[in-house]
Amino acid sequence: MSAVITWLRERVPTREQLETNRYVKPFAHRVLRSDLWRFNRRSVPRGIALGLFIGILIPFAHSLVAALTAVFVRANVPVAIATTFTSNPATWVLIFPAAYEIGKTLLHLDRLTGVAPISETMQHTQTDHLLQNLTGAGLETAFGLFVLATVVASVGYLAAGLVWRMMVARKRRARLVRARIEEPAG
Repeated sequence: MSAVITWLRERVPTREQLETNRYVKPFAHRVLRSDLWRFNRRSVPRGIALGLFIGILIPFAHSLVAALTAVFVRANVPVAIATTFTSNPATWVLIFPAAYEIGKTLLHLDRLTGVAPISETMQHTQTDHLLQNLTGAGLETAFGLFVLATVVASVGYLAAGLVWRMMVARKRRARLVRARIEEPAG
């Protein structure tokens, strides 16, 4: 665990580094608010979900996008930036083929149903072009990346909330045990 924390400390920028970053400077007054840098039970799961979603969906500048988006969803900025690193050139080797297969399968199954296919709806609303421009990939891969990002972000959010609750419960139990030990016999 300490190796992970050390790795994150080396790679996630500090508030001071972000203050001096020329790309963040115009938004610094919003991104560097102290409530966005506190670790609490609401902001950490949001940061994890946001970082996973953006890290998978957007292949470039995802740390900057995560930091700016964290402002609007009140997520923890360092956690959002750190979790974008889950998608990197090594993991893209797994993510892109999986996204292509997911997108191809879902769009193929969608065409077999009797209701209006998602692909037609995406064409009418120009969502297909948005996804393709955002990800830089074809429609199947772009749609698969969106689905994969949504599922992974949801799982990350739920897991972070569960881990947070378990940590709080463990601390509470330890506090109660200490209180019983320190309690004078009477």
